[in-house]
Amino acid sequence: MTIEGEQKVYDILKELNIPYVKREHIPVFTIEEANQLEEEILGQNCKNLFIRNRKGDQHYLVVMIDSKRIDLKNVSKQIDSTSLSFASEKRLYQYLKLTPGSVTPFGLINDNEKHVKVLLDKDLREGEDISFHPNVNTATITIAYKDFEKFLGWCGNPITYIEV
Repeated sequence: MTIEGEQKVYDILKELNIPYVKREHIPVFTIEEANQLEEEILGQNCKNLFIRNRKGDQHYLVVMIDSKRIDLKNVSKQIDSTSLSFASEKRLYQYLKLTPGSVTPFGLINDNEKHVKVLLDKDLREGEDISFHPNVNTATITIAYKDFEKFLGWCGNPITYIEV
């Protein structure tokens, strides 16, 4: 994602009157790397996974607490889907204009056709603040969870809460 894609996130947050705290850092590609950062990241860190069904005609962005592990068979049952697997880099870029290591719900701003369905870990609702990359993996921003829901409402993608 380009600097332009990152700026688009800040512009939308401003438009929605959503305050945020930004922390710049070295590029991180995994949750493990992010958890080793020396910078203090506020709020609940999240693991964001881009997956698809067997036919490849349904795509999902899973947003979950970073310490959890996902059971794709269990998730497919919860959403009444065929088997699920991780989507390719090509699909990630096609639908969200993101690259590996920068997967984030903020990529939904690029999904104009609302093709991607959002699957949210039910336990995320228990926290006050939540943190994501702003479409690049060299920064992390923290917003209030209620503002995250406001952002998702603005995006308009279908949302389902799941147990992870």
